[in-house]
Amino acid sequence: MMPYPAPNFAHLFALAGPFGTYEHAKYHEPRIEHGYCVDDVARVLVVAMREPRPHHQLVALSQRSLEFLAAAQTPQGMFRNRRSADGEFCSEAYRDDSWGRAMWALGTCVAATTSPVQREMALRLFKRGAFVAAEHRRSLAFAALGAMEILSIDEMDVSALSIMRRVAPMVRGEGRPDWPWNEPRLTYANAVLPEVMMIAGEVLADEALLRRGLEQLAWLLNRSTIEGHLSVTPTSGAGPDHDGHKFDQQPIEVAAMADACGRAYELTGQHSWLDGVRVSAEWFMGENDGHVTMYDPTTGGGFDGLTPRGPNLNQGAESTLSFLSTMQRARQYFATAS
Repeated sequence: MMPYPAPNFAHLFALAGPFGTYEHAKYHEPRIEHGYCVDDVARVLVVAMREPRPHHQLVALSQRSLEFLAAAQTPQGMFRNRRSADGEFCSEAYRDDSWGRAMWALGTCVAATTSPVQREMALRLFKRGAFVAAEHRRSLAFAALGAMEILSIDEMDVSALSIMRRVAPMVRGEGRPDWPWNEPRLTYANAVLPEVMMIAGEVLADEALLRRGLEQLAWLLNRSTIEGHLSVTPTSGAGPDHDGHKFDQQPIEVAAMADACGRAYELTGQHSWLDGVRVSAEWFMGENDGHVTMYDPTTGGGFDGLTPRGPNLNQGAESTLSFLSTMQRARQYFATAS
């Protein structure tokens, strides 16, 4: 097993602006002109809350991220995703993935923060957003990850249970004998769907849904593993007629796989699921289709994608946070698993 790199948040701190975390970078330099987005600020809060011994800069960044989400939320509970460098929100509020990721981050904050003030603020924002009528499967799935965090400390929370009851029928769909996946094509953040099947099945005492999630994840992991290394779904997606095209691969796919396999291990106690966490971490370390390292060991930044010509050397927020969260999972499970 490869040694995992020590936590390095230098690049994440370099992406920080006065309102949040800048979305894009040109190599290791933030592209300030592109401003911020809720999606990435929410990811920052999740990563900050997962860190067992957060540096004071990470604590400050988590507070800035929480304040960003508070400013982005409308009275109806939706979130305005895009914010310019000067702090002006420049998009309408939607019930899309930005809402779901914000809810994931807020739930994570409620469960993990040591600050009563942060907990009260995050819970208030979560409850305001919990009854938004999400229209997309992944949007509600991301929100369900936050709901699970809330339920881990209050199993009777009405707002979190509402999300679980709504997400269960949305993710339950059946596949075909020749295509077991419950969507016509694999698209993005694919592993979040079986992860949410598992947690919804656990919360709602729906053994069939829990089992279905484990089966879907096993199929996805097997399909995404080639000669012992991870080869995730490319940005163009993949269906039953996929021609074997492998690129471009995005770090967000790898991070979702690590999270889902970690969840399967926690729910089943089966150590075989840790292989999914291991191959996810090793993808960043060069065990991938390009045989190239997918992060900058000097800055701690994650590269923006694996292309046929090697890594896209830009170090944007999404990719950096995908790298950091995957390594958090690897250190967590391999430090405690026997």
